[in-house]
Amino acid sequence: MHEASLAGGVLQLVEDTAAREGFKRLLALRLEAGQLAGVDVRALRFALESLAPGTLLDGATIEIEEPPGQAWCLACCQTVALPQRGDACPSCGGYQLQPTGGAELRVLDMRVADD
Repeated sequence: MHEASLAGGVLQLVEDTAAREGFKRLLALRLEAGQLAGVDVRALRFALESLAPGTLLDGATIEIEEPPGQAWCLACCQTVALPQRGDACPSCGGYQLQPTGGAELRVLDMRVADD
């Protein structure tokens, strides 16, 4: 389950940001895990909640957005929806697709407190 490793990376990023910016508490964390990112969102949420006790994640609201996958089709020269990697272009049936969106796992924002 690589989501545990991803959750550890998210926690490290939050802790590094807290050290740099000087905040004491994380109130809310908003993440983006695109459909093409290869992340099981339920497993990621479970891993983050498991890591939370005693860390800055403890008590924070965690929201994970799941934007749809998108790709540029080289065959029909258009942007198309791509539910998962390996799928054919819904317009022309071709497989020459370059993902252009929904492949990221990133922190969108954090709401913090100094107290």
